Amino acid sequence: MKKYLIAAFILMATPVLAQTVVDPNKPDAELTAEEAAIRITEWRNKVNALQTRLDALNAEMNTMNADMTRISASIRECNTALWTLVGATEADVNSFRERLGRLDARVTEMSRMGDAELVPLRREIDSLEMTLNGMRREKIALLPEFYNKIIDIAQKIRGLRRTGSSGSYTVGTWAEDRDCLWNIAGKEQTYGDPLMWPKIWLANNEQIRNPDLIFPGQVLTIPPAGAKTDEELRAERLYYRRKSAARRTAVRRSESVEQQEAGSGN
Repeated sequence: MKKYLIAAFILMATPVLAQTVVDPNKPDAELTAEEAAIRITEWRNKVNALQTRLDALNAEMNTMNADMTRISASIRECNTALWTLVGATEADVNSFRERLGRLDARVTEMSRMGDAELVPLRREIDSLEMTLNGMRREKIALLPEFYNKIIDIAQKIRGLRRTGSSGSYTVGTWAEDRDCLWNIAGKEQTYGDPLMWPKIWLANNEQIRNPDLIFPGQVLTIPPAGAKTDEELRAERLYYRRKSAARRTAVRRSESVEQQEAGSGN
């Protein structure tokens, strides 16, 4: 009988407790029994709400983990298929990735160097480019993971070659080096563009009177890379006009000689 009376009292008191507002700043020790019951109820409700939220987040996380597992398996299958296409194993790909990473780290480090620091590193730049070109010939380089990365490193290396103050170039022989202004300008250690030959000509016009004639042992100044100046463009146009005029003159002379020989034969 007492139990029923207590239960009835609690049910009757609940609406009263719900209507009572407890000052949140009031210390627990100063609460009345009624206020303490209200505060306990509030905290239990908050705990229950947080637990419900936590359970929902855990369920969502479990779903996401399952999705990630499926995606990882799909990526693994895709990679395995790609590796098979290029005739490589996972170990081969990992080794290639490590080598490319070391190469990229060195090129990036050199990209931060100043002009004066890069000048004596021409040989190393050549070596880095040779290494990269060798890796480009490997089938693994065709994998999506590496393709764009290799192009990016190649551009960085070209930037190293085109960076710096005026350098120099010692002319080699035609038989061994095929050195002429056109070919020298086309070399990677200068401009990588044969059309830039007028820049070398004008920078060395004291020792190069005729751009068609250079000699082994000449030390040529190589100006910094950049667009041709107005003076270089004018010199280039004049050179081609003279070459064209010389060809026309040679043709006329040849035709004249042929006519004379034909007349003598008659």
